[in-house]
Amino acid sequence: MTHTNMTIDQRILDRRSTIPFLCPYQLGLKQGKRALKRRSGSGAAYVDTYSTYIALCTIITIILSALDALLTLNILARGGIELNNFMAVLIDDSTEKFVSIKLALTSLAMIFLSIHHHVELTRSLKVKHLLVLILIGYSTLICYEAGILLYASKY
Repeated sequence: MTHTNMTIDQRILDRRSTIPFLCPYQLGLKQGKRALKRRSGSGAAYVDTYSTYIALCTIITIILSALDALLTLNILARGGIELNNFMAVLIDDSTEKFVSIKLALTSLAMIFLSIHHHVELTRSLKVKHLLVLILIGYSTLICYEAGILLYASKY
């Protein structure tokens, strides 16, 4: 009786399973567990869960964007003008369109930046730093608009 030793090259076989069309992770029904990079080294890392400060930064910025829209409409009602030409066209068309497009653009941008928060733009600047800078910028804008409204109410 002869015994044949056949070895199969495991590198050729594709052992990955196919992803179903309706994956529960992609639908948001199941939460992933990855919070940090999988491997060390340079490059972007995409995670399943986000840190609290990334989520808070995103949510607070979107809320400040809604407040910015409200304050902008109040300033315009008191005789101010919109300096952003794109937003001025939207306001002239409809205030509902202005608010919805402003919130949609801000939300999509913040979600995109949150997903890519580990990406390094330069050696010392990551996208997560941009999220904080945008939050500071919106906070400053809200203070400026509140100041305009306070000044306008006195005169």
